Amino acid sequence: MGQDAWRTTGLGAPTDTDTLQRKIDHLEQQVAELRDQLSEREEDLQASRATNRELMTQLNSTPHRPR
Repeated sequence: MGQDAWRTTGLGAPTDTDTLQRKIDHLEQQVAELRDQLSEREEDLQASRATNRELMTQLNSTPHRPR
């Protein structure tokens, strides 16, 4: 009866909850992977900034030779 009502109203087929749940699970896995990648990139960026600060400190503390 439910499917008949869907067809009669023209709203389309009823929602396949198993398919939607699989899609949700897949998207949640993608979100977790992207968060991990973002975390790794943030760590890389922090390390790069620290190295840059150290190099700038060394450069600024080195006496300049006249040319």
